[in-house]
Amino acid sequence: MNSRKDQLKAFDRLLTIMDELREQCPWDKKQTMQTLRHLTIEETYELGDAILDNDLQEIKGELGDLLLHIVFYAKIGSETSDFDIADVTNAICEKLINRHPHIYGDVKVTNEEEVKQNWENLKLKEGKKSVLEGVPKSLPALVKANRIQDKVAGVGFDWEAPNQVWEKVEEELKEFKDEVAKGDQDTIESEFGDVLFSMINYARFLNINPENALEKTNKKFSKRFQYLEQKAKSINKPLKDMTLAEMDVFWEEAKTL
Repeated sequence: MNSRKDQLKAFDRLLTIMDELREQCPWDKKQTMQTLRHLTIEETYELGDAILDNDLQEIKGELGDLLLHIVFYAKIGSETSDFDIADVTNAICEKLINRHPHIYGDVKVTNEEEVKQNWENLKLKEGKKSVLEGVPKSLPALVKANRIQDKVAGVGFDWEAPNQVWEKVEEELKEFKDEVAKGDQDTIESEFGDVLFSMINYARFLNINPENALEKTNKKFSKRFQYLEQKAKSINKPLKDMTLAEMDVFWEEAKTL
């Protein structure tokens, strides 16, 4: 691996290239924080895909793309004298030091949960009015639910054991089933949301990331369905003309791959 000196040299090279692009490239000169925002979100999701696929080369590439965006924002900030990359870096260094008093201070912790509780309590002392302020409003609902539950658990608002959470899941399922029988669409939707929220909470108790779990299932389903499409094409029979029994043969084959 590269030495610390080589790592710093590489980062300095990136900063130099960013300066040159911002000065000379017509596209780079036009960009603002607002125009970069959606691109940054896309890059983050691409990194997430690479991590789920455990593609280390792709992860390396996507990390580079994301690092470029960080440097880009800092460059724009420096042009208005609001902040530069040193300010960004020093700010995160100070935050890490302040929020790890068990490393840089005299606080004692015995496990990961105590670290998380200290982290949330320190954020409140920094001026946040609610532990939920740290949950971005624009997060996808499933990810947001997981972060909300993780945040409140960090200050002690949590179940004591997994079986209690599962009982809550069963309770919500029963309420959902009852409302389906009644037929009121708005109430059905509300109860379905409660079922999902309770399942996400249960996943947390099992150390399962629900977003990762669902995306892996998405990928698995897509791979099997594409196999089914290929098989249907090989026998010159459109899927819409196949019976479920015929499709199920290929589906079971796909499970063995």
